[in-house]
Amino acid sequence: MSNMVVFGSYVPLSSPIHRLDARTKLILCFWYVISVFFANHLLPAIWVSLVLLAVLVVSRVPLRMYWKGLKPFLIVILITVCLQVLFSSGGQVYWDFGWMSVTSDGIKNAFLIFYRFTVIITASTVLTATTPTLQLASAFSWLIYPLKWLKIPVDKTSLMLSIALRFVPTIMADIKVIMDAQRSRGMDFHQGNLITRLKHLLTVVIPLFVNSLQHSEDLAIAMEARGYSLDRQRTQYQQLRWHKGDNFALLLMVVVDVGIGILNLI
Repeated sequence: MSNMVVFGSYVPLSSPIHRLDARTKLILCFWYVISVFFANHLLPAIWVSLVLLAVLVVSRVPLRMYWKGLKPFLIVILITVCLQVLFSSGGQVYWDFGWMSVTSDGIKNAFLIFYRFTVIITASTVLTATTPTLQLASAFSWLIYPLKWLKIPVDKTSLMLSIALRFVPTIMADIKVIMDAQRSRGMDFHQGNLITRLKHLLTVVIPLFVNSLQHSEDLAIAMEARGYSLDRQRTQYQQLRWHKGDNFALLLMVVVDVGIGILNLI
């Protein structure tokens, strides 16, 4: 098992979360993300975070693996938080310099954005870490199936999703191999100013782009060799099955939302 959970990678374990139907987990993930935006105060935010922590424990995936998988997103999160602090207005002004200012509302909103980003990314990672890619694509296809009445290409959308999730771990592995190869040639990615570091990243981006094109070409040839066609009616080798545990999981999510409502009133 890898020592890091990357968004899109599946960790084969045996846990109550793994045994849930993929459709249930997909619905719960969307439901949870929507519920996060209703937790605008400290108490409901703590409640939502404790629920997510309980899910992480029940999934039996070590917490340190989730943390290592979240670290690549921290730069984007921190940049967003800094922008929120410097360019928000309202409340008491602590620091002012031209068109930048640090206010009490800006700090409050920054913490709220940091919390939402972290919780949503972690919840999405739980979904992909406990659900095989093909099952997740089938669940997504089932969820958007009514859109076929609007002439939306549901099958093509599901195929794109499954391919994207499938190649996220592959791309991450390619990045590691390319960076190790560049380091063996004396490249130091942490040396120099910001512009110099960005130039160093070009030595990773270009080979990664070439590898991605090669992966896509190999995949297209393999699909053509197996006679894959979206114009034909397809069947599923693994059928999704709804169990009593799925009903119980949905009921627990209702309890979570009731808790958010009560804590917001408090």
